[in-house]
Amino acid sequence: MANAQAKTKTMKLPGPDHPITIEPNPRPVRVTWNGQVIAETKRALTLQEAAYDPVQYIPRADVKMALLARTDHHSYCPYKGDASYYSIEAGGRRAENAVWSYEAPYDAMASIKGHLAFYPDRVSIEELPG
Repeated sequence: MANAQAKTKTMKLPGPDHPITIEPNPRPVRVTWNGQVIAETKRALTLQEAAYDPVQYIPRADVKMALLARTDHHSYCPYKGDASYYSIEAGGRRAENAVWSYEAPYDAMASIKGHLAFYPDRVSIEELPG
């Protein structure tokens, strides 16, 4: 089945009909959940895709990876590739599939490799004063 799925996946390039930009965020970014800081960085990348809300991609080195547990959930984006998911586990609580990562993104999105993104409806994401 994996081979059949691979054949149906199409790769698309960002363009005028579906623009995607990735820029360094000049402001520090902090992610909290359940009263704990999960990530804090001065190296976030802001990905703006078409009309979607901007997404902060945070380097793994600035994320408390010990609080994350990889799940079996996966998704596919024709512009970015296959996404892997993580749940946050701390204080006896769990935020299921609250974090995602494109571990081998398509070449056009290579700068988000090694970064994680968080669902803003499951965590608090703050852009702090510079």
